[in-house]
Amino acid sequence: MRLVPGLAPIHLRPAADLADRVLLPGDPHRALIVAQAILESPKMFNHTRGLWGYTGTAPDGGLLTVQATGMGGPSAAIVVEELVGLGARTLIRIGTCGALGPGPELGELVVAREVIAADGASAALGADGRLGADSGLTDALVHAGAREVVAVSSDLFYDRRDGVAREWMRLGAEVVEMESAALLAVAGRHGVAAAVLLAVTDLLEYGRRRIDGEALEAAGIRLGETAYRALAAVGG
Repeated sequence: MRLVPGLAPIHLRPAADLADRVLLPGDPHRALIVAQAILESPKMFNHTRGLWGYTGTAPDGGLLTVQATGMGGPSAAIVVEELVGLGARTLIRIGTCGALGPGPELGELVVAREVIAADGASAALGADGRLGADSGLTDALVHAGAREVVAVSSDLFYDRRDGVAREWMRLGAEVVEMESAALLAVAGRHGVAAAVLLAVTDLLEYGRRRIDGEALEAAGIRLGETAYRALAAVGG
């Protein structure tokens, strides 16, 4: 889907200005807490379909939008497509992920320079193999304190397929999540800058071990703060 010039988006209903730089949590609650933590006088940008979004003034004096994408590649692709059609030009996913093997720690922030496309949405968008994030944004996220990894995007949160995690690890993936490949595929189609910052919330190697609620909320705020510092550093 492409927005037709002059027509309103179908799924987002803007109630405030959209900034040209956008942070993209999956969770609407994370959009709220990040907006409250880093924006001055945030105003609700969207609430349609429960996809909460907010625009406010960032510490550098410029506008910044925080917009939830919902769960999974199809929802993320719709939201990103409509945001780009409305004028977004720099996007950073601030989401969560599970660690496939040893190394990543609960609560750690990681940045994906490459995402293995193992989901249906990015495949439908033309992805084949790996997608690259914007190098300048990724470098800034590393400089802001996130460790670089390879991520894989999947359609399934509860994935019981035998051997799939081992195959992803063989390809170099350290973490798995659900929305990043779709984001990078849509951004690539439109020539806008996109990057992926993730908090490790699950350890998957020996059954699922998950972060607690208080630590999850704190990680969400750190995601927003770290992503904003990267945007400010690149002048985005």
